[in-house]
Formats: sequence, structure tokens, C-alpha cells
Amino acid sequence: MRTYWNTEHNLKAINEWQPNCWIQVTCPTEEDQRLLEEEFQIPDYFLSDISDTDERARYEYDDGWMLVILRIPYVKEIRSRTPYTTVPLGIIHKRDVTITVCYYETNMMIDFISYQQKRGEGFTDYVDMTFRLFLSSAVWYLKRLKQINALIEKAKRNLDNGVNNASLIGLSRLQDSLTYFTTSIRGNENLLSKLKFKLQVDELDADLIEDVNIEMTQARETTNIYSDILESTMDTYSSIINNNMNTVIRTLTSVSIIMMFPTLIASLFGMNLINGMENSPFGFAIALFISVFVSALSWFILRRKRLL
Repeated sequence: MRTYWNTEHNLKAINEWQPNCWIQVTCPTEEDQRLLEEEFQIPDYFLSDISDTDERARYEYDDGWMLVILRIPYVKEIRSRTPYTTVPLGIIHKRDVTITVCYYETNMMIDFISYQQKRGEGFTDYVDMTFRLFLSSAVWYLKRLKQINALIEKAKRNLDNGVNNASLIGLSRLQDSLTYFTTSIRGNENLLSKLKFKLQVDELDADLIEDVNIEMTQARETTNIYSDILESTMDTYSSIINNNMNTVIRTLTSVSIIMMFPTLIASLFGMNLINGMENSPFGFAIALFISVFVSALSWFILRRKRLL
């Protein structure tokens, strides 16, 4: 799906391409790809690079075409292996043609357009739009991090209710998401530092870059903090599981000790030897009494030592 936007005074959708407009392509179809490659003559490998979910954030220049690949946050289904991950957003520019391509429909791009329309101003040039996309991505990283933190806090509150495999799997998925965030934010920061020298930056862009740097730094530090908190929470879960396992093993060992004495006494009295009670009518009662007495004494001692 592609949308044409007039960016001169206010962000406004238009019906067809005009010079210096913004072409937004989301989840491109075969027709969209053909249009970009045949009509606008963009290098064909640009689209294949953008479609690669593992493509790193980078800058490339080829035959007058500029390609900037930015990693932006993306939310999959909540039950997926990594509910929070990142996907590439491609920014393509040459003279009067500016195109953004993303193979996923993200809330960030929807919010970006809505915010720019509320702002009531367009973009001064493609450089201004590029850095504003950087700023929007940093803001959305912080939004997703707040959601991840809420899930971590919920898991910490559930510690009192017991530990199960589902809780540990959920925390492991969040850890994977934070790993993706850390790597992507660091890549975006490195890319931003390069673009300062690659693009023509004016005074307004410099102020915008400073805002982007602040938001990126905050997102990176917040990711590191939440990653440490999550790691601590998972360590706590592991400690509780180990403690519960030790308690079960200790209880089973104590029960085995208590049951060992009746078995031993029965074995001694059951041996085919003269023990003085083979003809006694009270032999069974005496053996039973000794077994109960020794077992009760063992239980009392173990209980006193808090082994039961």
C-alpha cells in the first residue's frame, strides 16, 4: 500500500506523485515494487535489503540514491516467541523523490503521521523528515519499554502466588525483546552519528539532532535498566524454584529416615534366628510398639531440628 503526502506546509494526502512529495509505502505489493523499480528507477537491492528483518541500521549511497535503514519497534502477537521486536524502515531519497518503505504495519508510522498533522507544519526537506523519524522511533522505544516494565512488575507481584513454567517462559521472551531493543538502539545511535556528517545539516536540524540524541540515550539507558531488573527477577524465580526443590527433597529424605526404622526392626525380628520371642504371644505387639516408638522419636527429633 502506498500513500502520497504533500509535506510543504502541512502533511496532506494527495492522489498522485508530485516533485518533493513523500511516498509512504507500507507492506508493499508486487505492483508497488514494480512502480518503485521501473518508474522511479531505484536500485532493486534497496527493497530486498529493507525486506530483510535482520538488516542492521546503516547508510548507503549508490548512483545518486541515498538509502537509510532505521530499526523501529514492532509488536507481534502477544504469544509469539518475541512479542516485542524491531523491524527495518527504509528511507530512500534522490533529488525530488523521497520514499519510505516498511514491510510491516507499525503503530509508530501511524502515530508519526498523526503527530505531524497535529503539529500543522510540514518538513523543510528530506533531512528534516529523516531526523524526525529518528526522534519518533526513540519515543516509541520508550513507550514499548514502559509496557515491558509493566509486565515485569506484574511478574514480580506474582512471585507470592508461586512459580510456574509459564511465568519463566514469559520472562524469557521479554529478555529476548530487550536484547533486540538494545542492539537496535545502539545501531540507530551509530547511524545517527554518521548522518551528522553525511547529510547537509542546518541549525534547525542540529537542534533536532540534539533532541534525538537525548531520546536515544534515554531509551538505551532505560533498556539497560529494565534488562538488569528482568535478570534480577529471573534470578529470584530460579532461587525460589531451587528453594522449593530443596524443601521437597529434605521432606522426602526425612520421611525415608522415619520409615527406615520400622523396616529395620521388622527385618531383625523376622530373621530365622533365636531371639527369645519366637514363642511369645506378645512378640508381634512388642515389635509393633518398638517400631512406633522409634518412628515417633525420629519424627520428634527431625521436627525439632526443623527438617520436617
